[in-house]
Amino acid sequence: MWELFTHASNLFFSVSLCLMLLLGIFECLLLVLGASSQGFLDQFIPDDIGDSKSLGIDLETDQSLFVQFLDWLYLGRIPVLIWLIIFLTVYALFGFAMQALYFSFTQQYLPIWIAAPASLFLCMPLVRIVAATIAKILPKDETTAIYSDELIGRTALIILGEARQNYPAQAKVLDQFGQTHYILVEPELNITFSQGQEVVLTQKTVNGFQAIQL
Repeated sequence: MWELFTHASNLFFSVSLCLMLLLGIFECLLLVLGASSQGFLDQFIPDDIGDSKSLGIDLETDQSLFVQFLDWLYLGRIPVLIWLIIFLTVYALFGFAMQALYFSFTQQYLPIWIAAPASLFLCMPLVRIVAATIAKILPKDETTAIYSDELIGRTALIILGEARQNYPAQAKVLDQFGQTHYILVEPELNITFSQGQEVVLTQKTVNGFQAIQL
């Protein structure tokens, strides 16, 4: 077993395991001192990842494939330090398991230039599964942010101008948390909404919402 950890072909996996332990020890020391590395690590995560989806913002057209891949791995949805520990642990254990299995059949280890990238590629689904599981367990900050689609079916009040098809007017609407949202509304049918009129939101448009008379 010791040879599995110390063999040159498994160097990347041994280093990953050691880094995971060092990160854990370092974070524990910071916690004892009343500090944390979390804020420092979070600044390196692109703003597009994670919470933007919970705000109802559609970023699919703007996100690069790399950012979408990071989001798929749940990076940014859990604390970065925890994600790093998960990644290093899964990568190391997967690599050791792969090498041990290969050794049981051939009595030798895969070369490091094959084992390291192969393990990196193959362990990613496991990293995502573990990160997704941890994300469900970790306590989340409560938020009253909603998807904009959740306003559909609610009653809005026209507060500025007259709304005609393709010429929306400003309206306000309360969400389920009692928060006021100011939106643009146009009629779904060929009618006019006057200022002070209440309407029911029916669907989203590029600029706002369509509505029908209350």
